[in-house]
Amino acid sequence: MPTKLSQVAGFTGVSEATVRRVLNGTGSVAPATRDLVLTALDVFGLPRPAARRTERAPLVGLVVPDLQNPVFPAFAEALAGRLTRHGLVPVLCTRTADGVSEANYVAMLLARNIGGIVLTGSSLADAGPAQRRALRTRGVPTVLVNAADENADVAQVRADDGHAARQALAHLAALGHERIGLLLGPVGHAPSARKLLAYAADRAAAGWSREEWRPLVAHAMFSLEGGLLGRGATAVVCASDALALGAVRGARRRGLDVPRDLSVVGFDDSPYMVATDPPLTTSRQPVRAMAAAAVTTLLRQLDGHAVGEEPVLFETELIIRGSTAARGLPRV
Repeated sequence: MPTKLSQVAGFTGVSEATVRRVLNGTGSVAPATRDLVLTALDVFGLPRPAARRTERAPLVGLVVPDLQNPVFPAFAEALAGRLTRHGLVPVLCTRTADGVSEANYVAMLLARNIGGIVLTGSSLADAGPAQRRALRTRGVPTVLVNAADENADVAQVRADDGHAARQALAHLAALGHERIGLLLGPVGHAPSARKLLAYAADRAAAGWSREEWRPLVAHAMFSLEGGLLGRGATAVVCASDALALGAVRGARRRGLDVPRDLSVVGFDDSPYMVATDPPLTTSRQPVRAMAAAAVTTLLRQLDGHAVGEEPVLFETELIIRGSTAARGLPRV
């Protein structure tokens, strides 16, 4: 007569060794396989193993690229509040001027048997190849929020960049702007690439060829010195509020007025954008809702459940303020 263990293995189509790993909480088992084995245990009336959450330290690393961009502290605060309510201890990790990187932090977190990790605005590649392998081998619950690169096999929560770009472009078109530029982050930055795809589709729908709109697109670092698009643009959509403020500053250096000569749209709705001069029109990310989704996804992983492969998307809201206006006669 087959043992219960062999029955579970036969029911699920996995080896008995895999069933033992699930029961003992040892080794690496894919979340989907673990869920399948747990279901089989229920079918055969066998008790489930204790939740994984008790096997790890209650520490969750919150990794952000920097604390100068106000949107990152906003995410860190929202994530920390949610984690604390679930009895988890957030550990804030950010790059430092003396060279402490994401890879350094991930290595330190792994040494402390970290319960999970949430990377916001970062690239998983920044964690370093050895650390990435360790995260995967140990099955450390990981969530990426607005990841800087594509990671199809990692749980993700992100703003809908295409939706944000389309909203901003529609707003500027309604104000009479035709020559609308796009100021993006560095080449290879995934959220910027998605905004560019939406921009290209919008320009094509408006009858523009690639040769016509491509000169109105520029890439820059996410900073106040990001610069200003020229070549006849009367409006510009920016991939961050910092880039937008850089565009406003650059326009003024050239003797131009915002929004009379150049309308500017940002992205994030960082704190104090309502108090800039002029107040910035920008796409607001639902930071608290996104943080809640990220923590929920992390908790599911901590409890041994598989998570969906598709990213959890959140639409942005265009907040219209004084940096955009109807197209004027002067051109950049």
